[in-house]
Amino acid sequence: MFDGDVTNNSTIVRARLMALINNGGVGQDGRLPTERELCTQLHVGRRAVRLALESLEAEGLIWRRQGKGTFAGQQPDPTGVLAAQLVGETTPVQVMEARLCIEPALASLCARRVLPDDVKRMRHLARRVLDATDPDSTELWDGALHRLIAQAAGNRPLMTMFALLDEVRANEVWRGLRSRARSLETLKITDRQHNAIIDAIEAGDSDAAGSAMHEHLSTLMQNLTRVGAMAPAAIPIPAKF
Repeated sequence: MFDGDVTNNSTIVRARLMALINNGGVGQDGRLPTERELCTQLHVGRRAVRLALESLEAEGLIWRRQGKGTFAGQQPDPTGVLAAQLVGETTPVQVMEARLCIEPALASLCARRVLPDDVKRMRHLARRVLDATDPDSTELWDGALHRLIAQAAGNRPLMTMFALLDEVRANEVWRGLRSRARSLETLKITDRQHNAIIDAIEAGDSDAAGSAMHEHLSTLMQNLTRVGAMAPAAIPIPAKF
């Protein structure tokens, strides 16, 4: 298969991938078609596909893991995986206390340093959270939104702390607790709060962004308490090797 006009073909591939991401055409785990599948589907060469993927990756719209595939959104910070192995165990109360300390600060810093393209991606992710039709998809897009805010804050030590919490939250038991606390009404509240956070970030209002994030996490903590998920019993964090 020949590339022909590589630049033009790369643009076609990029547009197709953006349509898949924006219209919910990716799997629940955010996985995109393989390079070979894209070549076959779009009748273009491998070079054009790679150029499109490289441009999307450079913009932070996708990430790739060797042997696993290409995924929409932002790559989980590997520091969090390592840190979670060292933690061993934690509790929902401890996780929420830590999030309330760290994420408002990240939102505040994000408001000072965010780029316009980051804001666009945040709004897209917030819409995906609201439009998600199953718990796994809700988790995927909600996590991607909070991760993008943390990354856009531009503070490596705080990002490492966030990555630890992000990995802890990925625990299957913890995910189940959050799913129990969700309802159509809480998702609507979450959507309003997500947009309030993004609005403050876009306006460059660091105080408002931090306050909006604090309110959002406090509401989540209240929802978890309501369904009895904030008992002090520890949740084991399985080691990953």
